[in-house]
Amino acid sequence: MTGVPERFPGATIAAVAVIFLTTYAGSLIWFPKPNGRILIGDALHHYVQLRSSVFDRDLRFQNEYVRLYGLKGGEPDTEWIYDVTPTGYVRNKMPVGPALLWSPLFLLVTLGVWLAGLMGSTYPLDGYGRLFQASAGLTGIIAAGAGSWIAYRAARSLFGTRPAIWATLTIWLASSAVYYSVISPTYSHAPSMLAVGGFWLAWLRVLDRPTLRGYAVLGALCGVAALMRWQDALLLLVPALDVLWHLRASGPRQAAARLAVCGAAAALAFSPQMVVWSRLYGAPLAIPQGDAFMRWHDPALFSMLFSDRHGLLSWTPVIALSIAGFLPLVWRFPLVGTAAILYFLASWYVNAAAADWWAGEAFGARRFVSCFPVFVLGLAALLDRLKATTRTSAAMMVVFCSLTFLLLLQYQTFMHGRPDLAPYPEGLHGLWLARFRVPFDLLGSWLGSR
Repeated sequence: MTGVPERFPGATIAAVAVIFLTTYAGSLIWFPKPNGRILIGDALHHYVQLRSSVFDRDLRFQNEYVRLYGLKGGEPDTEWIYDVTPTGYVRNKMPVGPALLWSPLFLLVTLGVWLAGLMGSTYPLDGYGRLFQASAGLTGIIAAGAGSWIAYRAARSLFGTRPAIWATLTIWLASSAVYYSVISPTYSHAPSMLAVGGFWLAWLRVLDRPTLRGYAVLGALCGVAALMRWQDALLLLVPALDVLWHLRASGPRQAAARLAVCGAAAALAFSPQMVVWSRLYGAPLAIPQGDAFMRWHDPALFSMLFSDRHGLLSWTPVIALSIAGFLPLVWRFPLVGTAAILYFLASWYVNAAAADWWAGEAFGARRFVSCFPVFVLGLAALLDRLKATTRTSAAMMVVFCSLTFLLLLQYQTFMHGRPDLAPYPEGLHGLWLARFRVPFDLLGSWLGSR
């Protein structure tokens, strides 16, 4: 059985995605929220952009916020919904990319509800119902599955099937990516997995035959990734490094042309966000959170990795293996390894420089989900270097996935109002030890209530 993923890698990834889709859809049916709302947190700000564009044909989000939050007027901390920007719009701090990605299934649901209405259905055709909101989560899971498949393809192109599939499954199921693939797929991280993965696969495919058309494609993919999460514009460092790496062979004129084409394509792909910013803020480029949001001279570099407050390695230690794998990756493929390290270091710095480097309420260092394909490459390189067998690779996956799933159980138990059974993951006991006790406490509570 341990060899199944190697024989059927695509089917294995698809099976995981189907399990996630079934689990998510089942949770919406059997455990609906009392207020009927599915979208919470950042996801709601993405969604209002989609709903307003389709049903109101504008970017005025006040009515969406009032409806989705169930506001009556005068509630605390809602002043921003009624204040307007200098251009007369309500601000929105989230990128537009996820809304664009969700739109096909959202429009399909809209068409279905409209046709059902013609046949006598009374389901409201207003873009607020649970079917409309669920389309965002289902699309997110599909994006996460597709992003995992793409990351696998990228790793396989360098190291073959065995290291690639085990690295992909391990990073997907034992890092923060799993949380944003099934529990909170309406956040921007699943779309980021897809877009960033698409860039890395495309770059690896054109690595040995660079053309202006290839750089245009890479630039466009960078722009698309930045639409999903603005920090993903860091991907532009990779084609820039590529151009510098081949500068002696190509010459300065060709290098300048490649950079110009790449930059122009990136700007064109990113233009939907610039249109939205121009409408909301009066400028094509903006920092909606304010200039103080980024503390460039005081990044929390150590805490970003090791703090119990959503540190990358303290919450998801499997990433340490990926980082260790950057060394054999550089050894085998110097340019690819250097690019992976550069992208990771830049992401680390940018994430650590954010004023809320812990990213609010999150399962681990969620902003590093943008590094998903890079972490897969690192772990695949390590497994390849160690000549890990199928059994060893499967055992590694089981160990790290078990650690993460136990922490997920603890985290979700706490977040669903049972701190008596599961403490918040912080401190030595809360982050490292409590997860092993929580299943037994849950079982005891369930037996005691029977």
